[in-house]
Amino acid sequence: MNLVAGVIFAAVLLSGALDLYLERRQAQVVAAHRERVPAAFAAEVGIEEHKRAADYTLARTRLAMGESLFDTALAVIWLALLLAPVYAAIAHPVPPGLSRSVALAIAVGAISYFLHLPFALVRTFRLEARFGFNRTTPMLFVFDQLKGMALQLALAVPLLYGFFALRRWLPGYWWILAWGGLMAVIVAAIVVYPAFIAPLFNKFTPMPDGPMKISIEALLRKCGFESKGLFVIDASKRSAHGNAYFSGFGKAKRIVFFDTLLDKHAGDEILSVLAHELGHYKFGHVYLRIVETAILAWLAFIVLHWAFATDTLPRAFALPDEPGLVLIIVWIALGPVSHLISPLMNHLSQRAEFQADDFAKSLVGGEAMIAALTRLTRDNLATLTPDWLYAAFNYSHPPVPERIAHLRE
Repeated sequence: MNLVAGVIFAAVLLSGALDLYLERRQAQVVAAHRERVPAAFAAEVGIEEHKRAADYTLARTRLAMGESLFDTALAVIWLALLLAPVYAAIAHPVPPGLSRSVALAIAVGAISYFLHLPFALVRTFRLEARFGFNRTTPMLFVFDQLKGMALQLALAVPLLYGFFALRRWLPGYWWILAWGGLMAVIVAAIVVYPAFIAPLFNKFTPMPDGPMKISIEALLRKCGFESKGLFVIDASKRSAHGNAYFSGFGKAKRIVFFDTLLDKHAGDEILSVLAHELGHYKFGHVYLRIVETAILAWLAFIVLHWAFATDTLPRAFALPDEPGLVLIIVWIALGPVSHLISPLMNHLSQRAEFQADDFAKSLVGGEAMIAALTRLTRDNLATLTPDWLYAAFNYSHPPVPERIAHLRE
């Protein structure tokens, strides 16, 4: 084993060990506070609700620990054992060229998908069902998986062909063009998603006329927010979790409410959730997230440029200098890097959430937002006592106690 392979193996193992350490910390902290509701929530959250939220968090953490162990082992096995036979199986019928590279990347992705499928089944039909959240039928689950795989193939195959073609035909600046193409696809997907992709999985119904719609439209006018409509999504077909979001750019923006949110929340709470989402729009958080993605993608393509300029990576694992193998090895190697920078990315995301909360407070008042957050926490069985270090690595939103404390300042 040479130095490059040793560094990648060590990074994968250390990343997995860090995951397990963080999940163990989370489980210990949540379990230690299971028997007592935090004083700030004693009037709104009952002890049985608090215990049930702790049990849900612990169950999710145990499953996450198993998945972390599996992911770490699978990454090592891919590099040490599986890539060579998979490459041999692909190389035998497929001649050298773009198709071989694409077929290899698709094959590895497909194998990884099916190996991870048991975790999705356990999460949906055991864990979520145990705590009353799952409403997905086995048939609906199968259809969702099939549609998801078809969509991923429809996107991945042309993107991979374009990626490998640029590398072959424009060897000097291929990685810059590939980065630009990827960002163009990401922006296009944001535009296309609400009108064409999301309806493949859920039914979107225009919000019916009534007092709630009148209040929402008044709030939108107050903010100068133009959208293509208010929609209700049949989220209850799959889960009891509630949420709301807006998607798209310009006048094509859509505001979408989960039907579970509308069923469980009072009018002022719904308005506060919407005001929070409008805060993201007001502060340009969607555009900032695109910029962050562009920077990270740029760094990843620099690594790809280096990897393709030398045969170091495949040779480090006793593999042939095949472009598809280089892409797969880089993808695996970047996993620990992504894990390492997750606190920075989550910090930026959490800061944006605080800004959106402040905006909602300025529009509808802090108490309405606090009531909405408290109800969302109760309904979704979110823990009120997360571990701070685990949250830094895994929470894109600040823990609810921190958000409420911020709103009360």
